[in-house]
Amino acid sequence: MSNDRKAQESLYKRYYQAMMTLCTRYTKDRNDALEVLNDAFLKIFKRLEQYDATKASLYTWMKKIVINTAIDFLRKVQAYHNMEVMLVEEEDPGVENEALQKLNGEELLKMIRQLPAVTRLVFNMYVVDGFTHREIGALLGISDGTSRWHVSEARRRLKIIIHLMEMYS
Repeated sequence: MSNDRKAQESLYKRYYQAMMTLCTRYTKDRNDALEVLNDAFLKIFKRLEQYDATKASLYTWMKKIVINTAIDFLRKVQAYHNMEVMLVEEEDPGVENEALQKLNGEELLKMIRQLPAVTRLVFNMYVVDGFTHREIGALLGISDGTSRWHVSEARRRLKIIIHLMEMYS
């Protein structure tokens, strides 16, 4: 299948929407998401012979490649690995459940996209995709504490954004 163009097209069409949704969460705009998606599918097609159905579903295997491609993209574009983050212990600010229930998916995505690139990346990996702080740290070359700080910072910023939305609606 790695050189079968029709099979590749079929795989692309079947998983396009799910993988595009994933890319959209990790990037700032649709153009970046498409770039990540296409780079990821290129890697998927090149590595298809390595896929082992006994270890993971095809979706899970592809999702891992897409997330790693998004991380690589953000490293390249944002050059965030040189950033220093001062670790500040603070309480989890929380977000009111009632406020979250009023939001639709598109509004929430727009709010998440307002977060700084690294904070958005860590937030998505932890909250949406279920990575642990240790896994995030290993993948991004940051400490567990820095990963926790980014999640806390994302929640703090999202709470402010939601509060502002409530004030002006």
